[in-house]
Amino acid sequence: MSASKGGLPQPAKIGFVSLGCPKNLVDSERILTQLRAEGYQISPSYGAADLVVVNTCGFIDSAVDESLQAIGEAVAENGRVIVTGCLGVREQEIRSAHPAVLAVTGPHEYEAVMSAVHRFAPPQHDPYTSLVPPQGIKLTPRHYAYLKISEGCNHTCTFCIIPHLRGRLVSRPVGDVMREAESLVAAGVRELLVVSQDTSAYGLDLKYRSDFWGGSLLRSRLPELANALGSLGVWVRLHYVYPYPSVDELIPLMAGDGLLPYLDMPLQHGSERILRSMHRPAAAEKVLERIAQWRKICPDLTLRSTFIVGFPGESEADFEQLLDFLRAADLDRVGCFSYSPVDGAAANSLPDQVPEPVKQERLARFMAVQAEISRHRLAAKIGREMLVLVDEVEESRVIARSAGDAPEIDGCVIVEGAWDLDPGDFIRVRIIAAGDHDLFARPLETAG
Repeated sequence: MSASKGGLPQPAKIGFVSLGCPKNLVDSERILTQLRAEGYQISPSYGAADLVVVNTCGFIDSAVDESLQAIGEAVAENGRVIVTGCLGVREQEIRSAHPAVLAVTGPHEYEAVMSAVHRFAPPQHDPYTSLVPPQGIKLTPRHYAYLKISEGCNHTCTFCIIPHLRGRLVSRPVGDVMREAESLVAAGVRELLVVSQDTSAYGLDLKYRSDFWGGSLLRSRLPELANALGSLGVWVRLHYVYPYPSVDELIPLMAGDGLLPYLDMPLQHGSERILRSMHRPAAAEKVLERIAQWRKICPDLTLRSTFIVGFPGESEADFEQLLDFLRAADLDRVGCFSYSPVDGAAANSLPDQVPEPVKQERLARFMAVQAEISRHRLAAKIGREMLVLVDEVEESRVIARSAGDAPEIDGCVIVEGAWDLDPGDFIRVRIIAAGDHDLFARPLETAG
């Protein structure tokens, strides 16, 4: 408990460190919301905190190293540390590196985190000072928010340990999702970013059962959910969408006004042999056919994907097939990383591990091909009018995003000059130039 002021005990102050992906960020927001609801204050520094919570990532080795380093920094600067998140499933490794941590919990174990906080920094609830906004505490800017619709994953990808870290698929009831979305929109959010481990599988575990929302029944299924979210009058962007057949139902929605024409679809490779080794759908040619059909229905569709090079057993011929697939798919936004063994992943035991220098050489070649594709696709936008969402207003320019740009991972639209705008405003612009990643524009009108 913090020192008293005027004879009254002050609420405990909790420091918070959030690492990893947007899904982890949503977990952090939920914990912070509960902390504030119970009267805790949030400290911006280690020194002023009575306790520090570190929400970790453990997906790949570099993330593990970053998490262990953050835990060590919190222990050194504060001394009273609770660890949660994906790395929490490896408690012995955490305690071996940092034996002074007070408690360790796994991912999305909100109650266990709060129990640990209660134990080491008991709450002092005051209903007059412990108020939180209806939308909860958010770590994103006010005008956009992540909306997590499910947890866990049923896939058995050999390079991934997410099912081990976060369990099998558990979808949220669609009524709960929609009520959270409505609360966010009422609080001023202009863009909802839908996330989960496997967004396309939403509702599978619930057998797509219906739930009440808006005075009627709504099925817990991605196309129906996307359509309902699109009715809220804000941008809705889908992430981590696997190419299930149901994705075909989303494209007509994207061709209308209710859903952004944007798909974040992790494809991982273009060689069917490697895809089978990854335990991924091995139908690269069928994916290309579907992409072509989607673009006929929705010409403005932006496709983002991620790939792995240097996976065990990847030959030069497999890699060339990947490059051929990349050129044929003509994707707008692409991320790529070289394969890195993850403790517990089945791929670690596969034969023919690719030497690190070969991985890095292939990564460089891959990114060179994609850079040319990206430049070509961005240049094709010159002269077009677009509606963009303002993220930042600087002294001599505005940083905005188009429907084809997700925050943090994609490019942006830069509007030079001083303009009377605020983050969260929509403005209509004309594209006048393109770079390797960003577009440059001049304003036409403010859309509100």
